[in-house]
Amino acid sequence: MHNLSIEQLGKLVDHHGAALELFARQWTDFSAADVVQAAFVKLATKSLPQDQIVPWLYRVVRNGAISAARSESRRRRHEATGAQIRRGWFATSPDDRLDAIEAGKELSQLPQVEREVLVARLWGGLSFQEIADLLEISSSSAHRHYVAGLGTLREKLGVTWLKKNP
Repeated sequence: MHNLSIEQLGKLVDHHGAALELFARQWTDFSAADVVQAAFVKLATKSLPQDQIVPWLYRVVRNGAISAARSESRRRRHEATGAQIRRGWFATSPDDRLDAIEAGKELSQLPQVEREVLVARLWGGLSFQEIADLLEISSSSAHRHYVAGLGTLREKLGVTWLKKNP
């Protein structure tokens, strides 16, 4: 175990930053990038085994995002602001076989645990055991939520090509 070099930290940000921000957006739109940045700052001061860094980042981002969401909720209540605009889960491309807006809408309507598992697995590349540790569930439950979430998305979006095997 040793502290990460600036180069190693930069590679982690480049490789995992966007997925971590997407993961944080499940709880907080406005401060997702700030939560991810804070997690990387915290990581810079830690000594972790190499194989525990990415799951640790997901846990810190999850906890930070939940905390930020609570803060945002209190702020919104106090300010009595109007409805907030939620950014989409997917970026639209002319070559897409999937309607990004519709897919984002359907993903956001999944139960939170299924959404967390799908994002951590598909965008984050976490194993089912890492997801289980992150969400404090069994790896078989993580897999079951993954399969259920994908099945729901396939059904709602009317697609059969969505990744069936983990």
